[in-house]
Parts: sequence; C-alpha cells; structure tokens
Amino acid sequence: MGFEFVKKLPTPAEIKEQYPVSKEIERIKAERDEEIKKVITGESDKFLAIIGPCSADNEDAVCDYINRLAPIQEKIKDKVIIIPRIYTNKPRTTGEGYKGIVHQPDPEGKPDLLAGLIAMRKMHMRAIEETGLTPADEMLYPENYRYLSDILSYVAIGARSVEDQQHRLTVSGFDVPAGMKNPTSGDMSVMLNSVVAAQHAHTFIYRGWEVNTTGNPLAHVILRGAVNKRGVNQPNYHYEDLMTLLSLYGERNLQNPAAIIDTNHSNSAKKYKEQIRIAKEVLHSRRYNKDIHKLVKGFMIESYIEEGSQTVHDKCYGKSITDPCLGWEDSERLLYEIAENC
Repeated sequence: MGFEFVKKLPTPAEIKEQYPVSKEIERIKAERDEEIKKVITGESDKFLAIIGPCSADNEDAVCDYINRLAPIQEKIKDKVIIIPRIYTNKPRTTGEGYKGIVHQPDPEGKPDLLAGLIAMRKMHMRAIEETGLTPADEMLYPENYRYLSDILSYVAIGARSVEDQQHRLTVSGFDVPAGMKNPTSGDMSVMLNSVVAAQHAHTFIYRGWEVNTTGNPLAHVILRGAVNKRGVNQPNYHYEDLMTLLSLYGERNLQNPAAIIDTNHSNSAKKYKEQIRIAKEVLHSRRYNKDIHKLVKGFMIESYIEEGSQTVHDKCYGKSITDPCLGWEDSERLLYEIAENC
C-alpha cells in the first residue's frame, strides 16, 4: 500500500534545455502547423493522414517507417498531409502490459521514467530531422504534454481520457489541433462536450501552477467506434453516423466543425485489414455528400513495416507489439488511393 517516491524527474523546461530543438525543426514545425491548421479551419481542402504504428516501441524501426512515408508525402503533397503517429504512451484497459516508451525504453526491461522521457523526446526529434514530417502523439498524461509541446503538430485524446476534466482543460491551452475521441460507450454527446470544454478558456492547476488558457478553436472529434454492454463492437464511420454527427455539431456553438475517422480500434474490431475498406467507404461518403466532405478532414490509420502484431519477446523488426497494424505495402497503396479520391 502507499507510494514509493523513487526519484524526482526533470521538468519539461529542463528536458527541453538538455535536448533542444534546432532552428530548422522550429521552422518546419511552424510551417507544418499552419498548413494543418488550415485543413481543420476549412481554409485548405487537403486531407490529413495520421498514420503509423499503434505504439512507437523501437526508435530505429519507427524512424525507418517514417523515412518511407517521406517520399510518398512529396508525391501527394497537393492532396494529403501525412502526420506520422509516434505514440509513446499507451493506455492499457486492465493496467497491465507495455505502456509505451516513456515507461519502458526497453520493452523487455524494467520501467525507467527518466530514460523514457529522454528516449521519447529524442525519437520525435530524430523523426523530424530525418524526414521533415512533424508528428502526432496521444496525450495520455496531461502533465507530460509540455515535454513535447515544441515538437508535436497534432495530439489525440483517447476514448478512456476524453471525459477527464484535466485532459479537457489542458487541451484548451494547445496551439495545435487536438482530436477528442468518442468514449468506448460510443456516446457522441460526451465527445462533443469535450470539444466544447477544450474550445473555451479556463483557469486551473497545472504542474503546480495556477494557469489561464485561451481555448483551442482547433479541438475536434475523432470517431473510433464503440463497444456495447455485451462487448460487441459498434462502428461509427458509416454514412448515417456521419449525418448524426453533423446534426449534433449543428446543435452546438462550436468553431471549425471537423472529424477524423479512426479506421482501426472498434471501427474495425481490430481487424487491421478492414482499415482499407473503411477508408474507401468514408471517401465515398465524402464524394456523395458535400456536407460530409467538409466535415471529415482525415483518417487515423494504424500501420507499420510488417503487418499484424507480435508479443514483446518475438523481436520481429517493424512489427507492432500492441494492436495489429497494416503492413507497409498495403499502407503505401492506401495512401495513394486516399490522394486520388479525397
């Protein structure tokens, strides 16, 4: 019972001072942030592809993967903005299992939070330096956000976090887009209430400070499917679901109505190959209905070098150790199809 205080960790400011971003990264991030912002606000008709491994467990494999994305981005840059997923904190339904590189820089090793914070920051920086693609990460722990606030161009709030007050208030201080997922129950009103909170100004306690935020007009929704009381998956990417979301958005006084469709998780029942079909269906809905075209701004896709998943101990390079992912060939083909049809 009780807490054991192991070691005091450096503040975000101290980590940033030890591992600063270069002027070139600052420039790249500023340009990319502005381009992505214009998609959310509707000033740009480009489409977002937030794509990458379920969990960023290995720096070399993750950066190898993102280096493969870079030439595709150059070819489809007029239609699609690729935002690589570098997810360094992983929610666990039961609290057991691999929790991400912040907890375990070595997935088979013991937790080491100091080494994990450094590994997280270095991997994100390396990816940008090598590819020019600024990443997305999930904000599982609101107090950790500022360790990456000068790096990330997109932040996701997960299905189990979206009802939490501290998550909502922290997002209200972001200057980049934040996607608020529907909860595992699927209740869209909960998800939209989270967007309302994130778009408003707040005063609260954050990292031992009283802080004021101005509100984040770029906060929006992510549809990731749901699970009913019997544990059966209920997808929410179909045409009727998107029309329902349009109606609910219309009932609220929200800035920049926007939605990202998560093609995996409960939308696919974690059948990773279904992500291809789901993306094609949503693209068809966008072509069919101009209001859906304006609403749906992108996809979130789980993808890695090798398809499927493995245990932590299997050691297959570039294969997910958490949820199963699309492999590289399918992912490359899908990105080109998105560019042709978005």
